[in-house]
Amino acid sequence: MHSDIAISVRNVSKKFKLFSSPNDRLLEALHPFRKKYHDEFWALSDVSFDVSRGQTLGILGRNGSGKSTLLQLIAGIFQPTSGHVTVNGRVSALLELGAGFNPDFTGRDNVLLNGEIMGVSRKEMLSKLPEIEEFADIGSFFDQPVKIYSSGMFVRVAFAAAISVTPEILIIDEALAVGDVRFQEKCFRQIRALREAGGTIIFVSHDVNIFPRLCDKVVVIDNGMVSFMGLPAESVDQYFALLYSGEISIKTEESDVSMDLVSADPIKSFVMLASELDRFQHGPHYNPNEERVCSGVARIVDYLLVSDGRVITSGALPSGKTISIYLKIHSSKEINQVYCGYAIYTVDGIKIFSESNKFCLADKRLRLGAGEVVTVRFDFLNKLNNGDYFINFGVEHLLDSKLAPLDWRRSALSVSVSGGRVYDGFFDLRAAPMNIIEAGSVSLNFQEGENK
Repeated sequence: MHSDIAISVRNVSKKFKLFSSPNDRLLEALHPFRKKYHDEFWALSDVSFDVSRGQTLGILGRNGSGKSTLLQLIAGIFQPTSGHVTVNGRVSALLELGAGFNPDFTGRDNVLLNGEIMGVSRKEMLSKLPEIEEFADIGSFFDQPVKIYSSGMFVRVAFAAAISVTPEILIIDEALAVGDVRFQEKCFRQIRALREAGGTIIFVSHDVNIFPRLCDKVVVIDNGMVSFMGLPAESVDQYFALLYSGEISIKTEESDVSMDLVSADPIKSFVMLASELDRFQHGPHYNPNEERVCSGVARIVDYLLVSDGRVITSGALPSGKTISIYLKIHSSKEINQVYCGYAIYTVDGIKIFSESNKFCLADKRLRLGAGEVVTVRFDFLNKLNNGDYFINFGVEHLLDSKLAPLDWRRSALSVSVSGGRVYDGFFDLRAAPMNIIEAGSVSLNFQEGENK
């Protein structure tokens, strides 16, 4: 294997035998003619990819797609039925909750045991124990059997043990999802430090917002096969397309009607025009490479961007101004408890902001009638930094206590922002200038208009 490759997965398949009962397993083992009593389940089929040293790889996929099996093969817990997995470096794996820990041992004992499994000397692990105990931060429970731990306590100790051995390759399977927000932030800080030090990281998560922030590339697994591999933003789009692949895909409708509103009141004309034709492709800032997942029951068919009462037909969104987004939604049948909103992303897939009526304190859920066309409006003060952004739109409804998509238009608009002051970051928080307070001074410099 090339020295720059940390992990090489080549034509890997993994088969499991499924028995309907323990008796069937015994009968198959003892049968003189090796009669088959099991069903075959192929968790992975012909999976191939490489991970370079220092890369962070994310793995996305629906439940049961084979993600965890793939991680266990890389970690050496399973052996492939066919194909080869080659790993070049010391691996530390944080897999499903409970894996590798003896429930009757204390947290301290399990940490020492984990070190021995990793090939770290007992002397070195003992020297690391104070650091591990501090990172886990579970107090006296560190010397109690892990069988009495909460899931949050367990993952604290498990992550502290995994990261303490300074692995060359770190594997994480959704384990951090059970930690509290403060602990997750501490973990991701450690993950970034490992990444900056040249470590290789592979992780599975259902939180798609993590991938653009941490990953160099993402593999999408579906039905045990690699469905897509590429940049994080593209992979997340492919994942959502798979997640709702049972939905009907709606193509943009052709229309002879122009988006050029030349009436005396173009905003009023937009609202009054109750058309179900999809006019997105005729609008300014439309991205023809948008990713769309649509049920066909309700569709976002038109939009309008407005600032200071004027329709934005071209150019950048003005900085420091209120931007109004008008969305037109058509429903083919009656739907209750409907939510709609928008989200703004950077070009590399980082979510900047999102807004929806599901975040309102008051009950502002929509009710759409059959054949009805409804227009909604969102307003925001544009404090975005100068640059390029994508805008997503979405309509969902509450189904069996869960939100189900009706129409998602990802990266539907490609916009830019200009005219703002120069600063570093995403938002202009209008921070006050620095004040210098002299030593011994009893008076402070207040900004104009502040109470003294």
